[in-house]
Amino acid sequence: MKHVYLGRQPIIDSDANLRAYDILYRDAQKRSEISGDRHASASVVNSVLNKFGTHSILGDRRGFVKIDEKFLMNDIILSVPSEFFVFALLQDVPMSAKVVERIQGLSAAGYMLAINNMSLNSQSVEKYSVIFKELSFVKTTIKLDLSLNVKDVITKIKLNDVTIIGTMIEDSQTYEFAKELGCDWFAGYFFAEPKILETASDEPSQLHVLKLYNLLIQEADIDEITSEFEKNPEITLQLLQFINSGYFHFRNPISSIHHVLTLVGRIAIGQWLMLMIYSKSATRSNERSPLMLMVKSRTQLMQSVLKAVEPGVKSNMLGEAYMVGVLSLIDVIFSVKLEDILQNMHISDEVKEAILEQTGLLGEIYALVKRTEAFDVKAARLFEKKHGLEHKRVENLVLECMREVQKFENPIVE
Repeated sequence: MKHVYLGRQPIIDSDANLRAYDILYRDAQKRSEISGDRHASASVVNSVLNKFGTHSILGDRRGFVKIDEKFLMNDIILSVPSEFFVFALLQDVPMSAKVVERIQGLSAAGYMLAINNMSLNSQSVEKYSVIFKELSFVKTTIKLDLSLNVKDVITKIKLNDVTIIGTMIEDSQTYEFAKELGCDWFAGYFFAEPKILETASDEPSQLHVLKLYNLLIQEADIDEITSEFEKNPEITLQLLQFINSGYFHFRNPISSIHHVLTLVGRIAIGQWLMLMIYSKSATRSNERSPLMLMVKSRTQLMQSVLKAVEPGVKSNMLGEAYMVGVLSLIDVIFSVKLEDILQNMHISDEVKEAILEQTGLLGEIYALVKRTEAFDVKAARLFEKKHGLEHKRVENLVLECMREVQKFENPIVE
């Protein structure tokens, strides 16, 4: 196998805290499974460890990697540091005496193990009963047509101190059902649902943030903007925290909000305000919400791809590319149709059309960004061919984006 394309999907707890990543991968033929290819898992692990680095891909969290029986039983697994990954066994791995012995040995050596997609029935419980005490996690697909009887199955599994991860959570109804069944962690697109990202009572009003943003881009008088900041101390505190996080470096101390606006500039403050809308609770924790990280990823990739296509692109178009990414999920926050929100915002027609219709160059790049989130390797290849980019340029930009998002998630505080 010549190429392995890496991606990652957040695994989140019931408080929307990021707990781990699913490491996603496909080969050059777009296969995501590893059955029949004994080297796929090794390629993924090697890429994370050696090509890109664990910090760039995982930060301080673990990555779930699917493995088959061949990889499990190969001694190469013993060369992998135990602190970075969770090895998730595919369902077709038999519970033979040799497999059970290997699992017990890995567990004793400090490796974390999981079942990748366990069916919630008595047959599966019986199959894995011999290794439940060696497992840290069980991943299972949650569907609304599941019987509530599976709750008893989950309860039995959890008696072994196993964390249950509900996967394929794509809406709030499925998320609530997964919680009712007893799942502990969750994976899927569920984190983009408003209910999961409820803000704390002491968080600044999102509408106030939006008002400030509009004042900035409409070039209101700086005194009027300063006054609006001063009416919202929560926003002001978070802005000062951001300024002092090490992201900016000024020769002299910041003396006032007026001073901040003058030094940093309207565009940078406006971009920060939009990102802050996606923040679950920046005043209480240094951790970023999963939705905020997704927006950061989109904005980063939008701008990177634009610069690759048009190396001499001007700053105003880069700013529009940023706004496409940052506004692409704003409807999730306000629970209002995207069309209605954009209609009331002072943004260019190019940005609106890119988001709503995916037209123009920005719309084309936005469509590509969404396809990379769906791990569409073919879309990346077609985009490269159309715009004369070298092979795997998009993949490399995605990986660079991952590194930047990791830095954003864990800023260096001086």
